[in-house]
Amino acid sequence: MHALGGRITLRVDRRASVVCATLAAVIVVVAVFSLGIGDYPIPVAEVVRTLLGQGTPATDFIVRELRLPRLLTAVLVGAALGVGGALFQSLSRNPLGSPDVVGFDTGAATGALVVILLLGGGGTGTALGAVTGGVVTAMLVYLLAGKRGGSGFRLILIGIAIGALLDAVNAYLITRAEFTDARQGVLWLTGSLDGRGWEQVRPLALVLVVLLPVAVLLGRDLRMLELGDEPARALGVPVERTRLGVMLIGVGLTATATAAAGPIAFISLTAPQVARRLTRGGGPNILPSAFVGAALLVGSDLAAQRLFHPVSLPVGVLTAGIGGLYLAWLLAGQWRKGLG
Repeated sequence: MHALGGRITLRVDRRASVVCATLAAVIVVVAVFSLGIGDYPIPVAEVVRTLLGQGTPATDFIVRELRLPRLLTAVLVGAALGVGGALFQSLSRNPLGSPDVVGFDTGAATGALVVILLLGGGGTGTALGAVTGGVVTAMLVYLLAGKRGGSGFRLILIGIAIGALLDAVNAYLITRAEFTDARQGVLWLTGSLDGRGWEQVRPLALVLVVLLPVAVLLGRDLRMLELGDEPARALGVPVERTRLGVMLIGVGLTATATAAAGPIAFISLTAPQVARRLTRGGGPNILPSAFVGAALLVGSDLAAQRLFHPVSLPVGVLTAGIGGLYLAWLLAGQWRKGLG
């Protein structure tokens, strides 16, 4: 996207468009299937009729009030995490530079735990605490990384160090809490979509509507930043202002997603890399990363509900297991590249 003669023109990548359309179709298919399964199974045709406003009172309540908010939360959280990961990986010029690796998710968790365990806050207070914790952590990492620290391993290493420190703080808060509060905190830290309702969907949708277009607009400058600070400046990119804006938008998306569902691991790490391989294109791949993140989380939540039926796992357990294997593979690839 760029300005031409006072107008804004949009360059559309055909392969990326096909990837996004295909992923959207996959999300719709998985969504309709997941809305029909559960303790009260509903045929696919009846699910579709219910979504179109032609269902019975029973299916209306089950599909539109119980299952649809959870599904939409999964879509929006996955999209937000995917875009947040794409922004930070592009900014750091490293596939390891995602919010869950560099400690921003941990900071959001710390903010939420302070509200849950020390202040006795409810859902709204926990969400505000998570957003505040994520933003404060990101600003601390940014300041410690220094003027040129927004890219490369410096940002990643400082973020990992801050994240380890905050992990210790989180563990301390839980061990010092009352049993009931500690159990609530541990459940929140796992990352789950259980019991999510429209009160989570609405703020998530609002944040994405506001921040996603800004992230897309910053995509061109981010693509230039991947070349290095000096080449980007030569091409007219305001490097420090762009870097700070990307940090704020990425943290806003990540912290809001964490506030809605807890710290769901590895979606922000995996989605941008999958999107890059599917599109075979450089740059942050903002929209493809959003669709990949949404598809990954919707699919993971369905698997977490059905793989060990009748036991339903928190989706964070499944993404952490799969993401840990992916991280090991990614680290091995980085190590081999370094040896080469």
